[in-house]
Parts: sequence; C-alpha cells; structure tokens
Amino acid sequence: DLPELKFPERLNCSDPLLDSHVAEGRGDRLCIQAPGVRWTYADLQQRANRIANVLVNDLGIVPGNRVLLRAPNNPMMAACWFAVMKVGAVATATMPLLRAKELKHVIAKAKVTHALCDLRLAEELKLAAVESPDLKHVRWFNDNSPDGLEAAMAKQSPVFVNVDTARDDTCILAFTSGTTGQPKATMHFHRDVMASCVCWPPHVLRPVPDDIFMGTPPLAFTFGLGGLLLFPLSIGASTVLLEQGAPQDLVDAIGKYKATVLFTAPTSYRAIAPIAGPLRNSTLRKCVSAGEALPAATRALWKEATGIEMIDGI
Repeated sequence: DLPELKFPERLNCSDPLLDSHVAEGRGDRLCIQAPGVRWTYADLQQRANRIANVLVNDLGIVPGNRVLLRAPNNPMMAACWFAVMKVGAVATATMPLLRAKELKHVIAKAKVTHALCDLRLAEELKLAAVESPDLKHVRWFNDNSPDGLEAAMAKQSPVFVNVDTARDDTCILAFTSGTTGQPKATMHFHRDVMASCVCWPPHVLRPVPDDIFMGTPPLAFTFGLGGLLLFPLSIGASTVLLEQGAPQDLVDAIGKYKATVLFTAPTSYRAIAPIAGPLRNSTLRKCVSAGEALPAATRALWKEATGIEMIDGI
C-alpha cells in the first residue's frame, strides 16, 4: 500500500531513471565517469537514443525481443542497457567471464535474437553464435571499425521516443548463478526495476544527489545493476564504472574520483582492508556489502581499517 510503489499502468523505466532528468533541466549533471570518460545525463541519453535507433532502424527490433548484453563495467554497456529499455525489448546481460558453453545456454533459454557486445569479448560470443540459430543480429561496441556500433550510432538521430511499455512488461531476464543446476532466467518488470530504487535505497542507504557511487559487481549481476546504475540515477547522482576492480585499483579510484558510496562483496572488503588506510577520513562515507553472506569478522575488520560501519545489503 505504499504510495511510492503505486506505479502508473504505463511505465518505461528509462523515463524516470534517465529521460526525466534531462526533461526537468538536469541534463548537464554529471552521470557516468570512467577512465577518459565523463558523461552528463544528456550525454548518456543521446547515446542511448542513438543505439535505440540502431536497434529499430538497422536491426529491426520489436518490443519483447531479447537482447544479449556483454561487456565489462563501462559507459557503453550502460548506454546499451538503457537503449534496450527504450525500445521495449528485454535485456539479458551476461558476465564477462562466461564462455561459449554458458552463453549458448543463455541464448537458447532466453530466445535471444539480438546481441550488443564489447569487441574485446567477441571471441566466446562468436563461438556461441555458431550454435545459436535464434541469434540473428550482433553488433560490437568499443569498436572503431566502419562496422562497429559507434559508426552505426553516428548515422542515427540523438532523439528517440520511448516505447510505451506497461509497468508489468518484462524488461530484464536475469540469470541465476546455476548453483542448483542450469542457470534459470528470472523475469523482472519495469515496475520491479523502479521498486528496487524506491524501497531499500532511500530507507537504508539514504544517498543524496551529490553522491558518487563506485564498486566492483558486474552490471550483468543485479547487485551491480542496482548499486552502480539504477540507484544513483534514480536520484540524479553519478556513478563511476571501472573495468578493473582489484584492491589497489579500487583504493586508487576512490581517491581519484572522490567516491562517496562503495558497493562490493565481503571477499573484496577483506582483500582491501590491509591497504585501506587512505580511505580513513576520505570522501568515502558509505560501504555496502552484498553478493554473499557478510561475516562478522569482515565487518569488524573494515570498521577498524576505515572507521566506516558497513551496510549489509543482502
């Protein structure tokens, strides 16, 4: 009965998460940072719109088609995710470490017809595609060639009218990790995406628009999608997307980007703790653990190293 969970019958989650910020005059706010990249909300919207136009005009996508997304955490992966939302398709994101055998199962189970993949991860997807008759269209991004997604985007309009989806239209097929057999595709609706933003974050995390989010979980994992994309954008904050999340990389990046909110797993917190001295009295103020159970010893170790009481987000 919570009023914030009474979503309108027609809902495309790209509207409240991305487009509303531009429409309401916040397009010049910082949205996504990465090494060599600094995008505003308007920058992300224009790129997502161009990719949406590629999907519709070049690849013939229709609402309900399933789109495999494959990349390390980087800005183009985020732009592709929003493009899939905009066209009313269903995002099926995959972990970068998956091999052709696992990808083939995902493609078959989800009946994937289209794929947008970072060129550096092309090899395993190409192997899987040979045995995946449903997969008809693949485009590579972070690709400077004339056939790459960026070249196709350059020919398209930066304007796109989002498909008028229903709040209970599926927009994500998130695959489980397969600990009890073959991974299963869990369905998430547009309203589920927004519910994740209006329940836990405002009541437990309590972020503010000037927060800078950072972390290690892959965007293909709902922990990463929520913590590094949905939660910050839902309040007009910004996020830092890192392809490398080794302990020293993370400590250095927190200092470089002045991150205030960190998302990672207990294993990572344990590994960072011995070198976490620079994080004490830094900009970092909130640390979220999820992805696995948080041992009391790890919580205590992190508090001792940084002075920050960890939030167990599981």
